[in-house]
Amino acid sequence: QVQLLESGGGLVQAGGSLRLSCAASGIIFSIKAMGWYRQAPGKQRELVSTITAGGIRNYADSVKGRFTISRANAKTVYLQMNSLKPEDTAVYFCNLVLGGANGNDYWGQGTQVTVSS
Repeated sequence: QVQLLESGGGLVQAGGSLRLSCAASGIIFSIKAMGWYRQAPGKQRELVSTITAGGIRNYADSVKGRFTISRANAKTVYLQMNSLKPEDTAVYFCNLVLGGANGNDYWGQGTQVTVSS
């Protein structure tokens, strides 16, 4: 079983910064990608950023130039969020996609990010 532990959410004023962390644990032989999604009230969950095992990064247009995804190691990813806007307010979820034939994906419990204007 795979577990994802997120941390780093909170309340910040517009223009401020936060860093989210996600650490994976459990039986993990290989990881295809890890990343972050978010869900605001009344909206569908949307991609924020992902990073593959090979280091290829992907960002939603709405966060390009403000957010940066990085890895501390194979099982830990960060999301540095700068120049935060009120519209970034959401619950942020960590996601992990296993490599190999499995391909299952797993989700963290979510961490709240609130940006005040």
